[in-house]
This record gives sequence, C-alpha cells and structure tokens, in this order.
Amino acid sequence: MEEASMIRLAALSFVFALAVSSAALADETPRQIRLNQTGFEAQGPKRAILADPSKTPLDWTLHDAAGVAIVKGKTRVFGDDAASGEHVHQIDLSAFRKAGDGYRLKVGAAESRPFAIKAKPDGRLTRAAMSFFYQQRASVPIEAKYVERPDLARPAGHAPDKATCFDQADERGQVWPGCDYTLDASKGWYDAGDHGKYVVNGGITVWTLVNAWERATLLNRPGALAALGDGALALPEAGNGVPDLLDEVRFQLDFLLAMQVPEGKTLQVPVGNQRPGNGKLALSAINASGMAHQKLADRYWTALPTAPADDKQVRYLYYPTTGATLNLAAVAAQAARVWKTIDPAFSAKCLEAARRAFAAAQRHPDIYAIGPFTGSGGYGDGDLTDEFYWAAAELYATTGEAAYERALRASPLFLASPTEGAVPTGDIGWNRVGALGTMTLALVPNGLKPAEIAQARANLVATAGKHLSDDVSQGYALPYAAPGYPWGSNASVLNRAFVLGLAHDFTGEIAYRYGAVDAMDYVLGRNPLDQSYVSGFGARPMRHPHHRFWAKQANPDYPAPPSGVLSGGPNSTNMSDTVASAMKGKCRPQTCWTDDYRAFTQNEVAINWNAPLVWVSAFLDDTAR
Repeated sequence: MEEASMIRLAALSFVFALAVSSAALADETPRQIRLNQTGFEAQGPKRAILADPSKTPLDWTLHDAAGVAIVKGKTRVFGDDAASGEHVHQIDLSAFRKAGDGYRLKVGAAESRPFAIKAKPDGRLTRAAMSFFYQQRASVPIEAKYVERPDLARPAGHAPDKATCFDQADERGQVWPGCDYTLDASKGWYDAGDHGKYVVNGGITVWTLVNAWERATLLNRPGALAALGDGALALPEAGNGVPDLLDEVRFQLDFLLAMQVPEGKTLQVPVGNQRPGNGKLALSAINASGMAHQKLADRYWTALPTAPADDKQVRYLYYPTTGATLNLAAVAAQAARVWKTIDPAFSAKCLEAARRAFAAAQRHPDIYAIGPFTGSGGYGDGDLTDEFYWAAAELYATTGEAAYERALRASPLFLASPTEGAVPTGDIGWNRVGALGTMTLALVPNGLKPAEIAQARANLVATAGKHLSDDVSQGYALPYAAPGYPWGSNASVLNRAFVLGLAHDFTGEIAYRYGAVDAMDYVLGRNPLDQSYVSGFGARPMRHPHHRFWAKQANPDYPAPPSGVLSGGPNSTNMSDTVASAMKGKCRPQTCWTDDYRAFTQNEVAINWNAPLVWVSAFLDDTAR
C-alpha cells in the first residue's frame, strides 16, 4: 500500500470512531450532578457540581462499574451562585486516579451518569474540532470519505466565488458606487451559520490555529506536533508532507490574500467614525491599493436551511476597511514566518501582502465597518488601536525591522495582556486582538530586550492569575466571572483557557493548567444546564445549531451537525432572536441558552469560536500527565 493511502486510512479511522460515539448518545435527562460528560484525566483534576439547597456539607460516594463504593467524601458548600441562580456544592475527586469506565458519583438520591477516567487523552475532540473547518470550506465539495457520516457530504458552494464591489442601495437607501474590478476570492471558510466570508473574523481564527502550531514547534511539544501534523486529520491534503493544520489554514489564507485590493484602485469609502443615524454616510475617494475588503457575502440573507450549492443570491465584495486590512497584515505576517521553510514562495507572497496591507492601513487609519448591508454581519469596530498593535507585532516578529518596532512601541498596548494597558483590551475576541500581539512577542523569538519579553510573559501570567481568581469566585468553578454572558460566551471562556495555557507553558505552574481544565469541563457539561455545548460529545450534546446546512431540526432532509462543533453558548446580553427574546428577564446568565436552530444569538456556530476549542483541546491533550 502506498504511504499516502496508509496515512489517509489512519486519518479516516477516527472519523468512524466519532460516528460510533455520536450514535451511542442517548441520555437526554438532565442530572442534578453536573460534570464533564466526556470524563476525566486519571492524573488531572476531577470536579463535579451538585445543585442542592443544603447549607451543610453532604456525603458523597464514588462507585465503580460493579456498583461498589470505593471512595467517600463530603461536598464543599459554595452557596448561592449568581451566574447560575442555584445553591451549589462542589465535589473534588482529584485524589482518585485509577483509570476505568462506568464510575458513578452519588449524593443522597442524586446519581451521576456513568463516566470514564482516562489514563491518557484520545485526541478525539481535537480532531473533531479541526474537522469543523474542513466542513466549512467554500468552493469545493465536502467529500463523504473525509467526514463521519455520508449525509454530511455536499456539493461545492460558490465555485468559483467571484464578485465585484457592492453597487446597490444599502439599508438606509444609500447607493454605493461599486468598483471596476472583480476578484476571485474562492476558497476560505464560511464564517458561521450563513454563507458569508469575513476577513476580520477570519483573521483571529487563522492566528489562533497557527499559534497552536507555533506553540508546538517553538516549545518542542512532540505530542502536539503529532496531533496536528501530516496525516493526523481527515483531509484531502493528508500525506503531502505539510502539517494538516497548516493545510487547513492555508485554505483560508488563500481567500484572505485574494481579498486585497489591487494596486492603483481608487474607491469611494466612508472616512472617519461617522454616526449618520438614519442619514447617509459621506463617501470620499481614496487610493485603496493594498487594503482588504471587509467581506464577501450575499446581497440578502439566504433562507434557513439552504445548502451552499443552492445559494442563488448575488454575492458582492463590501468596501475595504482598516480593521480588515490590519487583520490581513497580521495573519499574513504570521504565515510568512511559519511557511518560510515549508513553502518559501508562499511565505514571500504572504510577507509582501502583509507589508502592503500595513502600509495601506497607515495611509487610511480610520475607515470603519459602518455600512448597513442586509445579508451579512457587520463586524463593526470603532477602536483599531489593538489591530494596529497586533499587526505591528506580527510584522516585527517576522522581519525584525525597525519601522515595525517603532510602531509597536508607540502603541499604548505595548506588552499589554487582555486586561492590562492604557487602552483596556478585555477578553480576547475578534474586536479585541491586542493581546495576540503580546502573545506573539512572548512566544516567538524576536529582537526585543530579554527583560521586555519577560515582561510580556509576566503580564500574561498576571492575567491568568486573575482568571484563576474568577474561577474560585464561581459556583461552577470556571475562570469566567462576567456579570452578563455575551454573544459567543463559550469562546470567551475558552480564550481565557488559552491565556491560562500559555501561563502554564511559561511558568510550569500546574494551577494554570487546572484552570484551563475547568474551562473545558464547563463547556463539556459542568454547567447548570447539564449541557455539553459541543456536538457529538457527552450524553447531552448540542444538536440543533443555527446553521444553514446542519439543519435537521428545520428540515429532516438536511443533516444534523457533525461532531466537534461548538455552540456560541449562553447569552444574557444580546437576546434579539425570537427564542432568546422570550427568555429575556427570565434566565440567569449561565442558563440563557436553548438548543434551537432559530436561536442565533445563543446557538450559532462560528470559526472564531471553534478555533480556541482546537487550541485548548490540543493543549490539554499535550500537557496531560
């Protein structure tokens, strides 16, 4: 058998395993004892949460598969928990380390489902979370041999994906002038549950995935390198000598590079952070060479469900923005260093694009995404301080050039972590990317002074410490203490785990890793809804995402989601869809969620949410003892 065929069969074996595990899911009944529904690490932390009104500790027992009580203890009374609205007890089984299946935890009449304690990680979640990106690909067919079920295969959508600039009336009635060129921006990933492709959200997604590879490479982590390397995933490119994670990311990078405005093009765009209300934007002619179009998307929203190949809407390029341009500059610079030895020509192409984009953003620092267009998300961002810092940091780490060093040193975010700096950056997200620059400077060899690199690491570690403090303050023991849960809260939780993971890498302190475990435990079932927010994983997985193809709930002719898809999660701050609006004022932050395809504010999926799921899952597998 040829080597490439053997690699492909090895990669596909995990797809069959995922299909079997998904078919076995049957337990729909919520339990009073909540824990990670995929089980625990033998040598790692093992915590469960019990919702119970008792003000005093309760006796708990751990039973083996034969029903024999093997460990006993008492719950720790946390008390009233604001995020869940429950009175909770915490149960710590960490001292028990015997691997096995069929364990049950009992507290009085309450009994957990059977759960496993695993001697070593199996890597299924990492592989499934990465398969999400293959299945979001545009312009190519999704082939049955690379997915877990035949019904997940589909014809190519938007092949090719060519478009010219929007030249119609927007929601305010303003007619846009369009442009005199067409770009072939095929490939890339559909951003979320719709058919749009966005440079801004694509930027943080690419960076997060490539950072997982850079971390594995720079810290010499053989396990992570193998889990993300060539032949590890079920992809058409498996066996080509390039790490599979990078093959997948390059599919998106090709789209991002294609969204750059050609040289010599003048476009009419809104300059400045205009606030027109019901009025119209003032458009100015600029030399847009090197900028990046904000998005490529449909004129109108497509119906739900609609398979990509059935999308009949006219697609347009929407005007270039400074934010999109800086996203392109940052990830193209990152790619230039990562592909330097893998594919020197591609590396050079990326670096040229990054330089052009950064120069264009410096020429036009205030072109914001404020046009109101039906049929696609806005991704508006009124403060680009963080994007400028991030792009400068990536270009400096790649080139070492003085101009980029001056730019990053001039930023108020220089060396800032997600909660520090003259301009607060908040939790990492598509519109809060400053910390990505500091992460790169802390991880990737560069020309900063050793004391400055140490300071960048110290700032990240300090933020990780604050996340651990939040962990202690929460009844469900997760490193997240927001008074209201935002759109995509699960990604916010996992991005905090990302920071905790790097803090563990930098210090070796196990507490930071345990904080990341707590975040993953929450996402996989240790929450007041007793809900795994990842499809195909756990006894009560997310089943009905807001997605135009994985839409079986909307139409039985469409497939259910594949395994490894992360729901956006509880959202108590933007309850604008019909399902969420009926819950407004009636749910606590951690319970404002419904497994319903109509609940786009709670149950949509997105590339920038699945990316930290990959990073954290790969990190936990890699660092398990």
